[in-house]
Amino acid sequence: MKHLHVTLGDEPVDLLPERALFWPRERTLIVADTHFGKAASFRVAAIAVPESAAADLTRLNRALERTGASRLALLGDFLHARAGRAPAVLAAIAAWRAAHPRLEVVLVRGNHDARAGDPPPAWGITAVNAPFVLGPFALCHYPDTPAPAYVLAGHLHPAVVLTGPGRQRERLPCFLIGPTRAILPAFGSFTGHATVSPAADERACVVAGEVIEVRRPRGS
Repeated sequence: MKHLHVTLGDEPVDLLPERALFWPRERTLIVADTHFGKAASFRVAAIAVPESAAADLTRLNRALERTGASRLALLGDFLHARAGRAPAVLAAIAAWRAAHPRLEVVLVRGNHDARAGDPPPAWGITAVNAPFVLGPFALCHYPDTPAPAYVLAGHLHPAVVLTGPGRQRERLPCFLIGPTRAILPAFGSFTGHATVSPAADERACVVAGEVIEVRRPRGS
């Protein structure tokens, strides 16, 4: 699984196929929009969907192990809703946290966090408001948050539509990179995606088993 090495705000980072960004100098892994418990909240509304928390935590473990990160930064919407705080979801996250006792975890609150509430204190996750400045980066949930540094954000769940020579079409999650901000793809596997059309000064780097930069993909 190949990552893509890029420079953001004059700082080298890696875009990972796990839909995460790794900042090597600070050993910091950054993810956006995990939306843990979203499937559980659907089941509360009597909509039968499978839980995705275990698979997403496995993918998060893979990224942590592969990078050796000592800090995890969450760009908002960690828990989807209060209705999604099902015992199985909370137990899975608590077990994951217990398996990484030395990992520093920071949550930059997003719109769903305001409704779901901060993580339980026992999880040892520090919740902060945006912008949260780390070196050359301002960690935010909303991409348009005024900030004094290069913005790393989520919220949009960006994806682009690629068209093949046989007119086949595929919508893939992407990192959307511009001169003053980068928007990360949603990490959660049950979040859905929003098709974006990169501006002339933006790059789209799609996640398709590896991370690949594409040139001005056509939106739908």
